[in-house]
This record gives sequence, C-alpha cells and structure tokens, in this order.
Amino acid sequence: MNRCRFIEDHHRAWGVKRLCEVLEVARSSFCKWRAGRAARAARERDDAVLVERIRAVHTEWDGTWGRPRITAELREAGLHVNHKRVGRVMRAHGIVGLRLRRRQVTTVPEPSVAALPDLLERDFTAAVPNSKYVGYIAYLPVGDGEFFVSGHRDRLLLAPPGGLVHRRPHAHLTDQRRPQGCRGHPRQSGRSGVPQ
Repeated sequence: MNRCRFIEDHHRAWGVKRLCEVLEVARSSFCKWRAGRAARAARERDDAVLVERIRAVHTEWDGTWGRPRITAELREAGLHVNHKRVGRVMRAHGIVGLRLRRRQVTTVPEPSVAALPDLLERDFTAAVPNSKYVGYIAYLPVGDGEFFVSGHRDRLLLAPPGGLVHRRPHAHLTDQRRPQGCRGHPRQSGRSGVPQ
C-alpha cells in the first residue's frame, strides 16, 4: 500500500504528524499527494477509456500490433496520446503485440561428432603420480591492456602440468614478444615465462 494512502486512511485516529514521522514521509509530500487526488482520479478515468480504445485496435488486428502501431492508429483517429502512456496502459493490463524475432544461434554442433565418455566419472583425485591425466586451458588477461599483438591482447595461459596429484597450474604467456620491462617475460624470468 502507498504510505500516503495509509496516512490518509488513519490520520483521524493517529494524526498526520505522528504518522508522517513513523512512516518517514515529509508532511509537505503528503499534502502534495492529497492535493493531487482529483488529478489522479481524472487520469484513472481517462486510462479506463484509453484501455478500451487500445483493446479495440488490438483485437481488430488479431493481437499483432504493439505500442508503436496502436499509438499511430489512435493519433489518426484524432486522439492525442503519447506512446509512453500507451505503453504504460498496455503493460498495466497485459496487452502485448506479436514479436517476430529471429532466434540467434551462436554455436552449431557438428552432428557427426559423438559426445566423449567421462572416463574419470567426475573423480578428479589421484593417489599416485602418473595415474590420471587431465587437460584444462584458461586464458586470463594480463597487464593494463595497452599491448596488442596481431589484434589480440596479451593473455596468460593456465594449464595443469599433466597429473592430478600435484594440482599446480603451469602458466606461460601466449605472446612471447612482450616488452622487456613486463613481469613474466620469457627472456627476463628464464623459466619459460612462469610469473615470479
């Protein structure tokens, strides 16, 4: 419920000042809300008439027209109405037009490729070295993004060394031509670009 409406309904029992303090409403805001009751009532009556006009146009075109076309139709009929008001009334009464949007497909799987079986059965633990091997690659951006090589930002490649016993990621830079002052440069660290 609107707080101003609550104050209006209970001000005789508790007083406007006390209710405004409890509900944290400025008395000037309540007085302004009370002064606008007549205008709100008139707008609600106008919206009730407008929604019937909107329903008539919407039904005439088999429910396919949306806010822009309905607004244009009402204006051609001589009704001066804003498209925002038409949209607000349509949303309030659940009137929607037909949207014909093409579904965007970003990935098309190859139908001849079968799904690979889960040989580990989601068990990523290993008791002894060289018993289970997995592969995982992650690219992370590094630096401040000012260096570009062949149109790509510098990235850090993370991959496990092979087995699941040590669980230490191996890192190297995908771009071997980084400036000499950058941390993790292959010629600077001497360990295949492993960051210090």
